[in-house]
Amino acid sequence: MNQCTAVTLLPPPEFLTRLAAPGGSLPEAGHLLCELAADHDGDHAMVLWDDDANRTAVWARWSGERATLAELAWCGAIDPRGEDACGLFAGHSAAHDWGIVDPTLAAVDAALAGAHPHLARRRDGV
Repeated sequence: MNQCTAVTLLPPPEFLTRLAAPGGSLPEAGHLLCELAADHDGDHAMVLWDDDANRTAVWARWSGERATLAELAWCGAIDPRGEDACGLFAGHSAAHDWGIVDPTLAAVDAALAGAHPHLARRRDGV
């Protein structure tokens, strides 16, 4: 399943802009790229940083042009093919992260595998 392609800008907090040195460079807005599956319900979401001590992460969530920050617990699902946990938040809609493919990265992987077949992993895992 392909990854959602929603993108938005997260402006710097107003207090950072006020703290910037007069005449100096101002903090810039950052791009947010949705990490959920293309057919997800509700807000788009991107993890900003994790809080290992609390087993949570701070996520930017947005719909339209307004983004909010939320501290959310990690999804507890484990990939049945291994021991990797889902890297999305608890209660996310649609697929777990191991079932989501970033189409841009998949295209880059395919181009590199075609150009350098001796470096590409074969489908049989070798």
